[in-house]
Amino acid sequence: MTDRPDYARLFRLDDRRAVVVGAGSGIGRESALALAAHGAQVVCADRDLAAAEETADLGEGMTTYRLDVLDGEAVRNAADELGVVDVLVYTAATNVRKRVLDYADDEFDRVVDLNLRAAFDLVRAFGPGMADRGRGSIIAFSSIRSMTVEPGQGVYAATKAGLVQLLRAAAAELGPRGVRLNAIAPGVVETPLTAPIRAVPEWADAYASKSALGRWSRPDELAGAVVYLASDASSFVTGTQLVVDGGWTAIDGRYTPPM
Repeated sequence: MTDRPDYARLFRLDDRRAVVVGAGSGIGRESALALAAHGAQVVCADRDLAAAEETADLGEGMTTYRLDVLDGEAVRNAADELGVVDVLVYTAATNVRKRVLDYADDEFDRVVDLNLRAAFDLVRAFGPGMADRGRGSIIAFSSIRSMTVEPGQGVYAATKAGLVQLLRAAAAELGPRGVRLNAIAPGVVETPLTAPIRAVPEWADAYASKSALGRWSRPDELAGAVVYLASDASSFVTGTQLVVDGGWTAIDGRYTPPM
């Protein structure tokens, strides 16, 4: 009979090193703070180093690293320079809210590059080291838009659906070497990315009413999912998408926004 796990430490991350990409604000900031609170040594990575430093000042023993994920060489260098990484969290994303037929080429490239290509580069850069060590958890943020869309969200939704499939494929390939990859799919969250929506009362109220809980979520309400997927509590969870949407997809929320 195997030894019973110490359930009191199921979510502890002591002696593990986590890199949070996008730690300068929003979900990334709260993820970094939550991981540190559970014992992880956290590197707050962000293109805006000053914002990353603000995050680091809020927690214990956190360090910072300037990283522009749109620079593939910089991503590869980060994997080399940061050394042993047990947990990688990627939160950065962007959106251009336009109907598909109105999209310009550069707008398409901007959304795809940050939401999908950068995630691909991060997995390729940090995955090998984790595989060599036989342990690792890579967590990226998708969206409810990977499953359900609305007018003006087509390209964003395509990148988020693509991200989920990318992580599933990598989970299948790296699973035998001890690396887990999962996505977290939020609903509507109060972040800088959604500020333009919240500035329109009708739009903001409509989104709030579309979830079962009747409100927007806060960035800190996603942090628990990050800790779970980073820890041994999810040791048999890989290649999946954890939906944290306040019941939005359960009740099939729909709103056609102004464009």
